[in-house]
Amino acid sequence: MKRKPRGRTYGYDTLKLLVQVWNLAGRPSGKYLAATMSIWLPKLEQHHELDGKRLTEHTRAQLLTVSGATIDRLLKPTRDGAQLVGLSGTKPGPLLRNLIQVRKAGDEHEKAPGFVEADLVLHCGPTLQGEFVHTLTVTDVFTGWTENMALKNGAHRWVIEAMTQIEARLPFPLVGLDTDNGGEFINHALIKWAGDRNLFFTRSRPYKSNDNAHVEQKNGDVVRRHAFHYRYNTTVELQLLNELYLLVRVRLNMFTATTKAVDWRSHKHGKKTRVYDKPRTPYQRVLKSGVLSAEKVAELDTVFEATNPAELTRQITAIQTRVITLATDKTRAITAAVSRAKTNEAGNQLSRAS
Repeated sequence: MKRKPRGRTYGYDTLKLLVQVWNLAGRPSGKYLAATMSIWLPKLEQHHELDGKRLTEHTRAQLLTVSGATIDRLLKPTRDGAQLVGLSGTKPGPLLRNLIQVRKAGDEHEKAPGFVEADLVLHCGPTLQGEFVHTLTVTDVFTGWTENMALKNGAHRWVIEAMTQIEARLPFPLVGLDTDNGGEFINHALIKWAGDRNLFFTRSRPYKSNDNAHVEQKNGDVVRRHAFHYRYNTTVELQLLNELYLLVRVRLNMFTATTKAVDWRSHKHGKKTRVYDKPRTPYQRVLKSGVLSAEKVAELDTVFEATNPAELTRQITAIQTRVITLATDKTRAITAAVSRAKTNEAGNQLSRAS
């Protein structure tokens, strides 16, 4: 006897509401959306951002209990396609590397906020030639709290200026800094800056990106997701990116969940795998750490209570639209020119070989 198909658990109204929440939340994975649904849904209801006709006790209950795997399955048809691929422009700073302690993937995890990893993302488009905007990403290893700032270029003067501003933004004291081996970080000026603040300064091993896994992940999840892979090289684009990052920092740190590797475990065949804690927002992790003053806790709570995350997403989207409008044609023209140059060079090599 043929088995009767099981009916749908999640109806059309629940799906439409889920897509709406997912878009307003910045399109996170199902695992992280499920972990923050109890934050997003009450906030969106409070600010009347959801379709009132679809939001019933039944659909509300379904949204609050849907699993991450089911969210990914339901949202699969609506996900974005692939994006452009960026370039890496890290150049080593070998002369000072021996002065800075090496920090490796798997080293003991930090037990309190304040030790951060830093990296630069290049907004060069298809070529590293010329001057273009860089984004400095700074991520706290313990809480996942992340700050971004766009720089005119990769000169160490801009890196130090941005690090100073980011230090002031962090809700906790900065105690340590870990970077890759790029010359924008491994230089006398930044070493002095860290020394003046009595910061513990470490570096990763060359060509070992896992040593900076926390910030490397944010380069893709935060910078590329929000600023894309276009070429930015004007003052207007620089200003827009910094306006964008001020909005992103609130949504990311207050409303976006992350997981943290806390241990290892072995399978029955002896293979080791990471063990992660439950997804929580950096805001929740910072509060739980107990290192904040009462004034700082009140300040963060005020920001959280006053923020309409849906309006935040609309503002982010508006700036992204302006940035795309400014950079798309320029990036396409440069891409075409680079492609022609490569084709001509290949043709010249064939001619010389023959």
